[in-house]
Amino acid sequence: MRKLVLVFMFFSIAGFAQQDAQFTQYMYNTININPAYAGSRGAMSVFGLYRTQWVGLDGAPETSSFSLNTPLPNSNLGIGISLINDKIGPTNENTLSADLSYTIPTSADFKLSFGIKATANLFNLDLNKLKAEDQGDPQFQNLDSKFSPNVGAGVYWHSDKAYVGLSVPNFIETNRYNTSDMAIFKKKINYYFMAGYVFNLDHYEYIKFKPALLTKVVEGSPLQVDLSANFLFNDKVTVGVAYRWSAALSAMVGFQVSEGLYLGYGYDRETTDLTNFNSGSHEIFLRFEFLNKYGRITSPRFF
Repeated sequence: MRKLVLVFMFFSIAGFAQQDAQFTQYMYNTININPAYAGSRGAMSVFGLYRTQWVGLDGAPETSSFSLNTPLPNSNLGIGISLINDKIGPTNENTLSADLSYTIPTSADFKLSFGIKATANLFNLDLNKLKAEDQGDPQFQNLDSKFSPNVGAGVYWHSDKAYVGLSVPNFIETNRYNTSDMAIFKKKINYYFMAGYVFNLDHYEYIKFKPALLTKVVEGSPLQVDLSANFLFNDKVTVGVAYRWSAALSAMVGFQVSEGLYLGYGYDRETTDLTNFNSGSHEIFLRFEFLNKYGRITSPRFF
């Protein structure tokens, strides 16, 4: 039965609308979806994440992500690079991106950043993981080591308390075809809108609360809405929950281990019938930030 679920899952993704890699704790690594985020924290930020989705289901998604972004000294520019490896069933996709942002002040508190993203994508299909009768099928042969470039852009309006972002990481739709010129794998355009605000819940600012929203629109797929609520205690411990509309409920926890090192963990539980075939999804990340020229990390630490 699990194999039937996997086959349905794979062809639903590959046959209709392949979306970008999914992250529950996207708010700590926004550069993956919005290039305008590069350098916005005011310090060099190095980030690594591992996500295993739908544990117990053979061939379920498994994602690794690494990124680095920093502001450039004495300029309004920020730069970043990121690498994402996304495995689903017999497919293995590697995406390398370079980001450039330019920031201008719009008021005493807010800044507006514009970003562009250049991406190189390498898609592989492991024929050995297909059924024996499918391994020689011509429609699968041109899906091995398939390279495709792409470009994207974004805007990010932010202060120490709030942010709003709009982005399209990939403007070019990528199709792979079989011998009948029928598209069997499509990389569709993903549109992202995100917003969040940090509230101080006590006079001494020991407790901060941040509700946040992320929406993703992809042609051929349902609207995806992520709602999250995080509490930050004494700038050291973060506890939160999130809900992916009609898909999953998540719990998150994070620890500021040292001035520059942050550790986070997230757990998802499906709210669909798929929950009967897996034990949930796990996500863990590390972020290390080098001190900026003022000898501190930009605060608050939510985004």
